[in-house]
Amino acid sequence: MPRVKNGPYTRQRRKKWLRDAKGYWGGRSRLYTTARQAVIHAGTSAYKERRRKKRTFRSLAIIRLGAALKPLEISYSKFIHGLNLAGITMDRFVLSEMAIHQPEDFAQIVAMSKEALATEAAARAKA
Repeated sequence: MPRVKNGPYTRQRRKKWLRDAKGYWGGRSRLYTTARQAVIHAGTSAYKERRRKKRTFRSLAIIRLGAALKPLEISYSKFIHGLNLAGITMDRFVLSEMAIHQPEDFAQIVAMSKEALATEAAARAKA
């Protein structure tokens, strides 16, 4: 019985890893073992970064909101607390975009938040 060496499949598998490493620097794009390690490492980094990107964009939205709220004389934390009291459930990113592109509407939302805070303060004063 003849011996099966499995060469074509091995070459195909190695070419796949080298194709994924195309554009990497030096041996990382030419040597099979190094290329394979580089592609695996890049994949794990890309996976982590896709999750980290969501945190980054949330913090960007919060920074934008803080800057938009400063001229309206309310802090970010008080604004968010007022929104929760008023029952307004809006995404922070949507709020930050609104602050940039529709400042009049954003000012109305801030007014609702301040009103809810004032109502809560009055209720606390009675108690």
